[in-house]
Amino acid sequence: MPDLMTRKKSTTSQFLNPKQLPAVILELIQYNDNEYEMVNNLPIKELLEKLNPVLVNWINVDGLHDHTIIKALAKKFSLHSLLLDDITSDHQPKAEEYEEYYFFTLKMLYRIEFSKIEYEQISFVLGKDYLLSFQDKEGDLFNPFRDRIRQHQGKVRKQSADYLLYRLIDVIVDNYYVVLDAVGQQIEQIEDDIYTNPSEKEFYEIQRLKKELIYLRKALHPLRDALSKIIKDESGFIQPSTIRYFADVYDHVVHLIDSMDTYKDLTSSLMDIHINTLNTRMNEVIKVLTVISTIFIPLTFIVGIYGMNFNTCPKLATNTDTR
Repeated sequence: MPDLMTRKKSTTSQFLNPKQLPAVILELIQYNDNEYEMVNNLPIKELLEKLNPVLVNWINVDGLHDHTIIKALAKKFSLHSLLLDDITSDHQPKAEEYEEYYFFTLKMLYRIEFSKIEYEQISFVLGKDYLLSFQDKEGDLFNPFRDRIRQHQGKVRKQSADYLLYRLIDVIVDNYYVVLDAVGQQIEQIEDDIYTNPSEKEFYEIQRLKKELIYLRKALHPLRDALSKIIKDESGFIQPSTIRYFADVYDHVVHLIDSMDTYKDLTSSLMDIHINTLNTRMNEVIKVLTVISTIFIPLTFIVGIYGMNFNTCPKLATNTDTR
């Protein structure tokens, strides 16, 4: 299982006082085949001044509550107001082409052990020599990939920004397998519990899993459509040599959808098994009660008759003729 988060994960609420909100984390990674630099915690103005068009510039923003930073980025890269709305609000996965950049958004899922699925929206803006990524929460899945860039492992340092976009989406989609595998393990555990000791707990667990699978469906189907749009892209932001990599991610998403549909059928079957098992146990209890009743009802009837206050008890009366 991959390292989900090596940075501490925190949540941001829109209802908190601005003074209580965590600081926005700005991170800039610049690289090519021969050069690499990472800077963070710089003011937005200084960070933007460091951009170098001969390098790939990856700006990652953790925290969307500071409108000053968002506006500065919007001004620098001419981001459309509708695009900003998609970044700062919860939205289904989609891909959109603009004149100077390409926009892609999807859900980043986390499976925290012994709890439900957590998620956050992550949005990307791809330009000719840059990639912007926007997240609402601190912490993500990309730390191992950041290390690969720093250590010059793989081919990312030899590629352009569109390949960087592919690798980040690929990391997110790979973690979908981790989430879905956890769902499968829970299904197996619930099935074992149903056969050994069925109770109402399994019923609620099945309902929870069904809701999680519904959410996964809402995340995966639009993601498949968005990737399909990238594969057919003719804007020039995605190079022909990179499209085949996005096609591979598309195949992974299709496989995830098939697995998800299988798990959906399994949860429905679990519900039927749970109901049938409870009915079988109830029938066994009724069978035992019926046997007990068959034995004790005649005895109760006899005791009821002979326990009545008769002057002469039936079948026990003696001949007392005094003639």
